[in-house]
Formats: sequence, structure tokens, C-alpha cells
Amino acid sequence: MHFAVIAPPFTSHVRALEALASVLMDRGHRVSWLHQADVSTLIRDRRIGFHALGAATHPAGQLGAIVARAADPGGLGGLRRVIQDVAAGTDMLCREAPAALERWGVDVIVADQMEAAGGLLAAGLGLSFVSVACALPVNRDLRVPLPVMPWGYAQDKRGEQLNEGSTRVYDWLMTPHERVIQRHAARFGLAGRRTLADCLSPIAQISQTTAGFDFPRADLPAHFHHVGPLRGPLVAEPPLDLELDASRPFVFASLGTLQGGRFGLFKRIAHACRDEDLQLLIAHCDRLDGAQAAALVRAGATAVTGFAPQRTALARADVVVTHAGLNTAMDALEAGTPQLALPLAFDQPGVAARIAHAGTGIKLLPPLASVKAVRRALRTLLSEPRFADRTRALGQEVVAAGGAERAADIVEAALPGSTVAREAASLASHA
Repeated sequence: MHFAVIAPPFTSHVRALEALASVLMDRGHRVSWLHQADVSTLIRDRRIGFHALGAATHPAGQLGAIVARAADPGGLGGLRRVIQDVAAGTDMLCREAPAALERWGVDVIVADQMEAAGGLLAAGLGLSFVSVACALPVNRDLRVPLPVMPWGYAQDKRGEQLNEGSTRVYDWLMTPHERVIQRHAARFGLAGRRTLADCLSPIAQISQTTAGFDFPRADLPAHFHHVGPLRGPLVAEPPLDLELDASRPFVFASLGTLQGGRFGLFKRIAHACRDEDLQLLIAHCDRLDGAQAAALVRAGATAVTGFAPQRTALARADVVVTHAGLNTAMDALEAGTPQLALPLAFDQPGVAARIAHAGTGIKLLPPLASVKAVRRALRTLLSEPRFADRTRALGQEVVAAGGAERAADIVEAALPGSTVAREAASLASHA
């Protein structure tokens, strides 16, 4: 089969879907990736065919500005610009991808939940598709706050009302994106499409979460599957090139590929680790310069690097300080490493809320993350075994979830002509 990947142009999403694509190609399938030209530089597996779109609206060299705005919106005006970027990306894909998909003979779309174009294109062109939640699932549930919200699971009517009110505000903010979805849905002859949650697959939905880590959900469809993190084999990662003192705890700190430029926050983390006599490796994902890296070493970091082999570092670390990106959170669970979550943007507040809910770490808002507060949180995580015990327990669930191999099994079961696909088509025809 020939699969096409439709996803946001961000590294964390590319890495997860690339892992799934690699398994599919190992099994003899063909995979193509469609997006603006700059996304090609993010893809490592050269077996994936890349097809650039958006030459007029998303020319080469533009992605850097989109990523910079997403990393630091800087207030309501900046947030609106980020939402406009999202809307423009969906619009470009919906306008330009149909001809490409038909020309290349694509059979199935692998659609990231965070890019509405995947579901719209598949439904509009009559293609089978699967939805993949690389970030927190966008599936809506009255008791579960939207992924961008920082509070926990609704235990009562008041909590449900909070979720309802915040959802109305969120949908209002997302109006530019909603208009794009509705316009292309009408063009494709599709009804009932307004939000990301309306553009999900009726055949198979795959999530990087596990049931034990996510909030309880009452309204998930039968074809929703928790598979854990989509990754390649752990043996593919290089060893951690760092001399460590086995008698002192080791902390790994990463704020992800978008937020790695938060020098001030890293500096507070470094001071806290120095004051607690902890070894610290900082990975800033090439968001800091040499002078800033040197300053972090002077502030207390043992070593500072652009990128580190994350799963290897987590397996060695006693605690990870993280922005609460879902990729890092799930990798930390797999490694059994407790987390100090400092959520910054996107679904990170929701991931941090789940870390606190699951008992696998401590959530601390970055504006409140003083050196003293970070010291106190690190001391608690290192001295109270309940965090490590709970993390290891959920880590076993992550390992058993199946990851990219199980995701590929689910995708293949949903291929055109399969029993799963026929049943879904029958349900859709009677809806």
C-alpha cells in the first residue's frame, strides 16, 4: 500500500510519525510525506518520499518564522498569529494535496490529529485514513479538559462546567481555523466538520498515551488505541557520552525542540542542581549559543549540549526536568524516571496535569519556578520513593503497549478491504 503522512511541521510530530512510517516501510509499504519544502529537512529516514507543496504561500525558508512564533507567541496578539499559521497550513494542504494524492496513487492517509487537513482530504477523496495523536488526544469528553488546559479531571458538576466554559473560549479563539475547516469541508461535500475533533478517523485512532497515564475517558470509540510512544528500537540510540559520579544523583533537563531557548529557566535549574549537589545534563536542542551554554556550566550544569540521546539519558537519570512535552513524558515513563514538569505551551499544561494526576512527578509553573522552588521539588522527587515506584509501574504499561510495531498492526488492519475498514464504512453509511 502507498501511505501519505499529513502532519504539522514540527519536529516532535515528525519524529513520532517517522517511527511509524519506518515500520510500515520495513513491512513492504510505500510512504510519502506532503508539506511545505522546509519539512523535508526534518525527516531522517530517506526511504520516505517527500513532496513539497505550498511554493507560493509556504516557500522554502519560511518554516523558521512559523516555529519561532509557535515557540514564543508573546501574548494574545502572538497567539492569534500562531492560530493563523495553523489555519494557513491546513488551507494550503487542503488546496494543493488533492491533485498530488491522486497523481501519486495514495491508498491510505496517516493523519496527525493536530492537522485537520488529513481527515478532510481523506473523507473528501474517499480514501481510508487513520488518525494519530502525537500530542494529547483531541477527542472530547465532558469530564476531560482540553489538552491545553492546566487543571485535572472533572470530579463533579462544577468541574464539568469549567471544562464547558473553557472549551467555548478555546473554540472562539480557534475561529480562524474553524472557518478554514468548514470552507474545505463544504468544498468536499462533508457535513459536521468544525474542530479538530470532528476530523478524526472512523476506522482507527492511535495515541502515544497509555490508559494509565491519561485521564479516565468515557466517550472514546472502540477503534481508539493507546499504543504508547512511537519510537524506533532503543538500541539505535548512541550511549551517553558523559562521565558521571555514581555516588551523586543525576538530573537530565530538556525543554524540547521548540522551547530549548529558555536560557533564564535553564539557569535557574542549573543553580538549583548546584545547590543540591546534583549532576545536571542540559539539552537545549540547538536553541542556545556557545556563550549561553558556557554560562549554564558556570551556573551549575555538569554538561550542556544541543542534543542528547534522550532515551539513553532518561534511562540513566534519577530525575528529568521537562517542559512536559508528551514525547518526553512518555519516554520518561518508559525509563521509569520521575519528572519535574515545567509546562510552557501547547498541550504541555495538560501533560503536566496528567503527570501530577498519575503520581509520576511534580508540576511547577515556570513563572513560579524559582531556584528555591526547583530545589524543593527536586529534593522531594529524589527523597520520596512513591514517585519512582509509580513511574516504574506505568512504565511497564508503556513497554507493554506495543509502540510503533503495534501501531503498524492497527494501521494494516484498517487497510482498504480489511474487515475493520468494511465495518467502519458500513457504520458511516448508516450515520
